[in-house]
Amino acid sequence: MNRDTLIEAKNLSVRYPLGRSMFGAKAFLNAVDNVSLSIRKGSFFGLVGESGSGKTTLGRALLKAAPISEGEVTYHDGEKGFDLNGLKGAALKDYRKRAQLIFQDPYAALSPRMTVRDIIAEPLEVMGITRNRAETDARVREIAAKCRLNLEHLRRFPHAFSGGQRQRISIARALVSGPRFIVADESVAALDVSIQADVLNLLKQIQKDMGIGFLFISHDLSVVAHVCDEVAVLYLGQIVETAPTRQLFARPRHPYTSALLSAIPALDPDAPKTAEKLEGEIPSPANPPPGCKFHTRCRFARAECKTTVPALREIAPGHRAACHFAEEFDFTRSAAASA
Repeated sequence: MNRDTLIEAKNLSVRYPLGRSMFGAKAFLNAVDNVSLSIRKGSFFGLVGESGSGKTTLGRALLKAAPISEGEVTYHDGEKGFDLNGLKGAALKDYRKRAQLIFQDPYAALSPRMTVRDIIAEPLEVMGITRNRAETDARVREIAAKCRLNLEHLRRFPHAFSGGQRQRISIARALVSGPRFIVADESVAALDVSIQADVLNLLKQIQKDMGIGFLFISHDLSVVAHVCDEVAVLYLGQIVETAPTRQLFARPRHPYTSALLSAIPALDPDAPKTAEKLEGEIPSPANPPPGCKFHTRCRFARAECKTTVPALREIAPGHRAACHFAEEFDFTRSAAASA
């Protein structure tokens, strides 16, 4: 284990029972399937993929908010680490202080019956972090200032704020317990582009000032390129590629990554369209195809892809891909045009 590691997943799977199949066997939906990843302290780790690929479920599993069916998740605190599988009671409550979530929809994430002060203070009171109201108020004011909220804002209710301001309130609520790890689940997807930039810059400033590690879940690769140090690409519950951001964008080693990169809109309206069209829909996680899960939509697929599951292996230093032909094919042509 690297001393810089904050949270680490090994062969993590999250399965939900679906009853029994027509033959009487138990059926499961494999939301996350044998995922291994490592997030460094104080880093921005991006997680991308289509809707239904398991991004949110993976984020929830790392927060101990979704059941871990197999594998392990280890949170490293200083020189020691502890497995999330065995956490319960006081130990789980303590982990909740260290790991928090920023929700996607700032309009649905805040109670309309509570003032901004009470919303931000709630984690302190529920977790018993502060001893009295004066201490709570001091902590709320400190975090509100970091999130560019003033004292007048603390007296108002959420309906008085715009989407960007509401998201800053959500960020303040996540920060108030002093976490070391935050899952930002599509935290700018519901905001206008100009407001997205403001919130992203705020998150980067918080990362720098407080040394917090982020799992940044997004479907927008242009946003991921702006903020993330490393990126993992998820398809049907499995990581198909992971690499430092610049390396991944410069030379993707998996056809799915290449297709996602090619869909980034070009700044030049006269530039030729280079998006790769993925045929068909993402398969059901309750009935995934054999072999490589992507072979049903991959234009490079061969007979081996339909029968053998490709291992997630290192192609270059720090760059891993789950493709039988990662070294053979050049997936960069369309991706490079969009980048």
